[in-house]
Amino acid sequence: MSGSTAMKDIGVELADRVGTVEIRRPPNNFFDNALIEKIGDAFDAFDRDPECRAIVLAAEGKAFCAGADFSNRPQTGAVGDGSGGVAKHLYKEALRLFRTRKPIVAAVHGAAVGGGLGLALVADFRVTCVEARFSANFNRLGFHPGFGLTTTLPRLIGPQKAALLFYTGRRIAGDEALAIGLADVLVPKAQVRAAAHSLAVEIAQSAPLAVASTRETLRRGLADRIESSTERELVEQEWQRRTGDFKEGVAAMAERRLPNFLGR
Repeated sequence: MSGSTAMKDIGVELADRVGTVEIRRPPNNFFDNALIEKIGDAFDAFDRDPECRAIVLAAEGKAFCAGADFSNRPQTGAVGDGSGGVAKHLYKEALRLFRTRKPIVAAVHGAAVGGGLGLALVADFRVTCVEARFSANFNRLGFHPGFGLTTTLPRLIGPQKAALLFYTGRRIAGDEALAIGLADVLVPKAQVRAAAHSLAVEIAQSAPLAVASTRETLRRGLADRIESSTERELVEQEWQRRTGDFKEGVAAMAERRLPNFLGR
C-alpha cells in the first residue's frame, strides 16, 4: 500500500512508514458494523504491507467517535435476533482490530464515548487534548459495557478507576485521562494529529522485528481475553436492551436530560 486512498467513511494513507486510517463520518463519527469492518480491512492491509511499521487511527469532525449509531440499530448490534446475531457480528469485526500486529496510536481530538472509547482503547497509545472527552457511558444508558472494555479499561487504568467510570458514566477531559493513564500524550487540540503521527514515526524508527516481538510479548493472550469478555458482554447487553431502563436511557440521551431509571 502506498500514497492515499479515500473510500466511503474512511480515508487511508501511508507516509513516513506510518499508515493512517481516518474515520470520516463527521461530526460525531458514530460507528456501525460496516465502519468497523472497513477499519479492520485497512488495518489488515497495513499489517501485510512491509512499508508500514505503525498505524495512526484518527477522525475528522468534532468527535473522535461518539459511539454506536442508535439511529441505525440493526447495523450496530443494538438489537439482536434472539441469539445476539447482529451484535456478535459487530464484536467479531471489533476483534479483528485487536488482532492487528502493528502498533497503533489513536489521535483523540474530541469525544470518545461508549463504543468510541472501546475503539480508542484498541490502540497501544492515545494522544489527546484538554478538550477531548472520554466516557464509558453504558450504565448511564441502561446496559452493560461492550467493545471489550471490561478487559481493556481495567487493564489500562486499574479495576478501581475502571469501575468508577463504568458505574457513573462520567465524562473526563483529556488532562484527567492523562493523569489516570487513559491517555499517554497531551497536546493542544490543533496538534493532536501531528503529535500522534510523530509518535508513530518514532516507533517506526525502531527495529520492526524487535518492536513486533516485544509487542507480542506484552500483549500475549490479550485478544483471546477480549474475545471471551465480548461474549460475556454480548449476553448481558442482549437482555438489557429489552428493558425499560435501556429505552429510558436512550431517550434521556436524545433529550439531553438525566434518566429516570426504575430498575426494570
